[in-house]
Amino acid sequence: MIAHDRDVVRIGALELRFVVDETTGSGSLVAFEFVIPPNARVPAPHFHQDVDEMIYALDGITTSTLDGQRHELRTGESLFVPRGSTHTHENLHDETARSLVVLTPGLIGRRYFEEIAAEVNVPGKPDLARIKEIMLRHGLVPA
Repeated sequence: MIAHDRDVVRIGALELRFVVDETTGSGSLVAFEFVIPPNARVPAPHFHQDVDEMIYALDGITTSTLDGQRHELRTGESLFVPRGSTHTHENLHDETARSLVVLTPGLIGRRYFEEIAAEVNVPGKPDLARIKEIMLRHGLVPA
């Protein structure tokens, strides 16, 4: 996958390299490469009200927890996360993990992640109430 700097959203140490977002696609899906360095802070467990998610491991090991069950996704393995299912993705290993994430329909896009990045990438502690408000406005519900 080739991503230009303008296609990358950084949230702390996480990188999202957009392949298709709400500005370039038909709205039916959003797809991005999700890069998780070892020990990076990751999204809190949450579920999507109206969006299904698929994660496909490209490199390293992405640990995805879906409805309380932990899945170690290695290169070539995938996990489908149906809307309404509580999940989170993290890297519990020593090498960087990369995955392709597809969200459908494309209701959670670049704008959501840019808003979260603006709240997280600040000196000191992020405003958790503001992050929760952004999540809820975009159809993500903290678990």
